[in-house]
Order: sequence, then structure tokens, then C-alpha cells
Amino acid sequence: MSFAIRQESFDSIWDSWTDLLPQCATDTVFVTPWWQKTWWDNFGREGDSLILSVNDGDELLGIAPLMSSDGSLTFLGDKDLFDYFDFLVPSDRAERFYPALVDSLSELDWTRLDLPSLPYGSPTLERVPELARERGWQVSVEEEETTPRTLLPDSWDDFLAGLRKKDRHELRRKLRRLDRENVHAQYPADSDALELSMRDFFTLLRASREDKDEFLTPDREKFFLDIARESASRDQFRLYFLEVDGERVAACICFDYGGEFLLYNSGYEPAYSRLSVGLINKALSIRTAIEEGRAAFNFLKGDERYKYNLGGQDEAVFRLVATR
Repeated sequence: MSFAIRQESFDSIWDSWTDLLPQCATDTVFVTPWWQKTWWDNFGREGDSLILSVNDGDELLGIAPLMSSDGSLTFLGDKDLFDYFDFLVPSDRAERFYPALVDSLSELDWTRLDLPSLPYGSPTLERVPELARERGWQVSVEEEETTPRTLLPDSWDDFLAGLRKKDRHELRRKLRRLDRENVHAQYPADSDALELSMRDFFTLLRASREDKDEFLTPDREKFFLDIARESASRDQFRLYFLEVDGERVAACICFDYGGEFLLYNSGYEPAYSRLSVGLINKALSIRTAIEEGRAAFNFLKGDERYKYNLGGQDEAVFRLVATR
């Protein structure tokens, strides 16, 4: 059977990409066309895009959003700004998609195929290593990081009851203490004042840790703003602040996608660290997710202690590398 591999642009594949994604194992905000195009518009100077569609006659089997740079072929994007990557392929088309894709990749000029941040359960982890080894390529698959995640019950009380006894006691104590400090509330940013609210978020992000201050370059600030506007236009953006005596002292960005909240980044004012404002703001974000009927809260990459204090369970992401 002959497959057609076509090089696409964002414009040419956009509608098909949007239609295909909900059928894929890795259906996440980071693999949407708008997220990847926003990244490309900000950082595309770092490589050449190679968005491939794999077709069997008139049937689209899947999409491979890739880019090439200095002899390396990798997913389109940046693992410092994306928590997951993957090819877009429905499970019932995987048997045809992967051999056709790997055959096509074998004809391209590269020495290293680097596929980071593949979630556990991705068909790419199952299919690509065997196909690559059949072609004599050297393959390694390693656990890269963890993305702790907690399944959400129907009520906040049930969530608290599911925490470890010590964590439940500590969270309740911290919530009571904040109640006595004249806390305003946690709330989403007003969409009409999005840029101003994002500036407050950046201030808290920078203040919370030195490495976050170094991470937040002007280019990344612009990317965050663009992502905020794009996701807000789709009603998938959530920016939550915690206020004490009218001052914003903690903030976190969540994306509301696929029936769950994804905690993308956060910050807080260290002068209020005695009140655990960062932890409390995240806990209240979880409470909001429960109230809105979401099935899970994904803390995304990193093994910070607070994620486990709030019920996170490790889910690994993997890096697949093939060389020839």
C-alpha cells in the first residue's frame, strides 16, 4: 500500500489538526495547533519547521509536527515551555501511520531523532523503537521527568478526606490561619484587564525564586502573554490570585483543557511565605476545578513537594532518542 507524506504549513493543516486531536491518545493543550503556532511565531528562528501529514488515499492517518536544526530532528517546540509532546494519530490508524512515518523520516538528512516529553501510554513509545531498530538505528528510551496528577472527587470535603492525614491537617490549619488574615478571595483575572493581571503574575513569578526570575526572559514574557490571549479567547485560560489585605500575594496559571486543570506556572510574594500563600492559592485552584466538575488536576512537570502534599501521584514522561 502506498502512503502519501506531505509537508504542510500551519494554515494548510490547521482544520485537519483541530479535528484529529480529540481522537488522539495525547490530546493536550501543548499539542494544539494554536499553542505550537504561537511558539513558532515567537521562537521559529531556532530551526526549520517540518510539519508532515501521513495520508492513505483520502484518509489522514496522522500528523508529525517536527523541526530540524543542526542535524537533529525533534518535535516542534521547546521542552522548557511544553510539558508534553507527541505525534497526532488515532489509535485505529497507528498501525499504518508509524511505519509510513518512519520510512519517510529515514529518507531525510539527520543524525539524531530526539523526541522528548512523551507521556506514559503514548503509542510513539510502543511503536517507534521497534521500527527504528529494524532500520539499524540506535535507540534509547529513558524516563525524563514526572508530571504529578490527582484525580478529583465530586466535592472539596472528599478531596480533603483523600489526602494523607498529615497533609489534610496542615492544609486545614493553613486555611484557617489565612481566614484570620482578612484574605479577599481567589478569582480568575478579568479578561478586559488581562495584560495588567499578567504583569502582576510576572512580578510574583520573579519574586518567588531566583531560577524563575532567570527563566522569565523578555522573549518568554511575550510568549506567555500571547498564550494567555490565545487560550483566553477559547475560554481555556485561568489566572488565579490570592489577596491579603487587598494585595495580590500569590498567583498561578492553569489551563482548562480536556476535562482537567493543568497548572502551568506560579509565583508568590516571599514576604508572605509564613502564610503558605503559594500552596493555599493552588489548593483553592483545585477547589475551583472540583466545583466546575473537572476530573483531574495536573501539576505538570516537576517533583516539588507541594504537589504531593496536595495529592499528586507521579506520571512519568519519557525521552526517546534514535541515532544513525
